[in-house]
Amino acid sequence: MEVQKILKQNGFIPDSWGKLKAFTNARIALGRTGIAAPLKEVLDFRLCHAHARDAVYSALKVDELEGSLQQFQIPVIIVNSNAKDRAVYLQRPDHGRKLNDASAKNLKNESNYSTDIAIVIADGLSATAINEHAVHVVKKLIPFLKQSVLTIAPIVIAKQARVAIADEIGSILNAKLSVILIGERPGLSSPDSMGAYITYQPSPGKTDESRNCVSNIRPEGLTYDAAAEKIAKLINASLQLKLSGILLKDDLQQLHQ
Repeated sequence: MEVQKILKQNGFIPDSWGKLKAFTNARIALGRTGIAAPLKEVLDFRLCHAHARDAVYSALKVDELEGSLQQFQIPVIIVNSNAKDRAVYLQRPDHGRKLNDASAKNLKNESNYSTDIAIVIADGLSATAINEHAVHVVKKLIPFLKQSVLTIAPIVIAKQARVAIADEIGSILNAKLSVILIGERPGLSSPDSMGAYITYQPSPGKTDESRNCVSNIRPEGLTYDAAAEKIAKLINASLQLKLSGILLKDDLQQLHQ
């Protein structure tokens, strides 16, 4: 009470529902100083905005990712989208959805047989998220896939990539299904959020209603264990039912069949 009294004497008026801040990272119950937001909250907002901008311009640590993925004893292929740099990537989303010619040719040389799953790891709008979380999720996911006796294509690391690039990659690798781990658009409280998109029968031209999304994968959101289990259930249901997207509901008994 003494703290609240001092704050009020200095012009700070707290919100009565401030206790709810314990349950969310959202910017709620900021209080006020006169008719303005408190200086502390203004500065915190600017810091979080800077973190979000940094995440958008962050770069994949390709060598570290490739090295960490060796533990799974699955070949790793590095590809580039048609976006030659970050500026083009941000201004031309369509360029990030397609492989450049050299990468497409390289992948075709690795597509000698059909597989069940193509795993793609892509920077998206937050390479920070991928650098921090992707390998942890793959480590949890691979045992689920092997338990289901599913064959896995070479793991692909895609730079300057959008979600739809997994359609072309999965198609070239003759995979029945693609799953792409990709950095999500940074939020003010989540610059490192990773998403997973699952598409049955991937091929160029697929649109978003054909995909299932598992979002907000990070320790403060959907944990690695929970994310891997959910992705594995969606994969198994998708392959069994031969569909994905709006026809495959992740809250129905489909996932437990």
